Amino acid sequence: MSLGGGACVPLLYYLTRAIEPDVVVETGVAAGFSAAAFLQALNANGRGRLYSSDFPYFRLKRPEEYIGIVVRSHLKTRWKLYLEGDKNNLPRILNNVRNIDIFHYDSDKSFRGRRTTMRLVSKMVGEPGIVIMDDIGDNSYFHDLVRETPSTRWRIVSYKEKYIGLVGDLI
Repeated sequence: MSLGGGACVPLLYYLTRAIEPDVVVETGVAAGFSAAAFLQALNANGRGRLYSSDFPYFRLKRPEEYIGIVVRSHLKTRWKLYLEGDKNNLPRILNNVRNIDIFHYDSDKSFRGRRTTMRLVSKMVGEPGIVIMDDIGDNSYFHDLVRETPSTRWRIVSYKEKYIGLVGDLI
């Protein structure tokens, strides 16, 4: 049984340890595997905060109880979780941070959803900063993003038949 997000957990942990970010923002928490990786690395670094955006599954009773369920309680001191969907959450998050060191996108997989979010967030990703985008094989948005910013370094990581796109000067 898959609770989502487990594909790039080692990569997220490694990048967070290496970059030593002050601000990490992620969309799409689900059970919280990515959040747990970020928070474990931030804790090991001794600095940084994670801001997460999600929207509770409407088909479950008390769905908010399941978001981030795998995150251990001692790690939550560095975590601010917003549960009203990216459209509402991201403006709130962006009002609370000066810049973003790591941005992990794993919510709305549509081309339009990715484009809308990146237009909002990209100006906040600092230098050096990194954007990590899950499931880039779902549509051509990542290709367009790279084409629109040709001076930016990028990579594609393949893991268990999934593709993760990385964009930023630290690649």
